[in-house]
Amino acid sequence: MAKHLYRADVNWRCDGDFAANAYSRGHDWSFDGGTTIPASASPSVVPLPHSIEAAVDPEEAFVAAISSCHMLWFLDIARRDGLVVDSYRDRAEGVMERVAPGKMAVTRVVLRPEIVLAGTALPDAGRLDALHHKAHEACFIANSVKSEIVVEAAPATLADNSQGA
Repeated sequence: MAKHLYRADVNWRCDGDFAANAYSRGHDWSFDGGTTIPASASPSVVPLPHSIEAAVDPEEAFVAAISSCHMLWFLDIARRDGLVVDSYRDRAEGVMERVAPGKMAVTRVVLRPEIVLAGTALPDAGRLDALHHKAHEACFIANSVKSEIVVEAAPATLADNSQGA
């Protein structure tokens, strides 16, 4: 059985008065490819100025990971099904709510992919729905979480091939 190891380095250093709960939650995520991303607690969880609004928070990263995984699987499955995807955009949203006293969880993630296909004709909606279903079933991240994940795909559109003609 194949096994893969994924690593992220999370680095934080105290900036402020830790004992008084007046310290920055800003930190960095570093990945093996050399990318470093500024991260922080969400301002909806830790009020400004102790969080950093412009940084990525874990809840946003969770939603992005689900969306990205779905997209990557969709692209591969669509390609194998004979479609040519020109672009893919998703305006994914996650909902965090109380699930027990003192316990919060992201309980629902809604994916809203907008797909532009190359070519002259669109496949029927049932074919695209089936591809999204296969992508969801294959997505490693979706298979790893308890949250409900909903895919609300926008109808696909065709690329504008008249530019440059």
